[in-house]
Amino acid sequence: MEWLEIGRPPPYIGKSRSLLTMPDGTVTAPTPVFDVTPRAFAQVAEIAAREGRPQAGLRVAVLAGGCSGFQYSFGLEDAPAEDDLVLEGQSRVFVDPVSLDLLAGAQLDWKEELIGAHFAIRNPQAVSGCGCGTSFSIG
Repeated sequence: MEWLEIGRPPPYIGKSRSLLTMPDGTVTAPTPVFDVTPRAFAQVAEIAAREGRPQAGLRVAVLAGGCSGFQYSFGLEDAPAEDDLVLEGQSRVFVDPVSLDLLAGAQLDWKEELIGAHFAIRNPQAVSGCGCGTSFSIG
């Protein structure tokens, strides 16, 4: 698929799987940058409602740390930073520009398994992980 510039909507608002607005105001669609599944959006909405913060969104970040060099960080925040990418669906997901570079082509999902439930990121840039399963390296 190719990039399509379609204008300048209100700043910092994007739509997963349809429109993406970058901090400079350009809008592109479709995009391989970062995707959020409907299950993940639904879980963010459920967590935010349970916390009494229905307008809050999930901050997804890539931090230096762990055995392999990088680790994911998830946290509920009431508003995005000025330069964040904001993905919207049933809820909102915020990604800072530095993390966005490390999440190019990745997908955020919500996984429910016998041992528990958690947010999971499938990242094609991650070439290896550590034994604990919480950190990764990029090739």
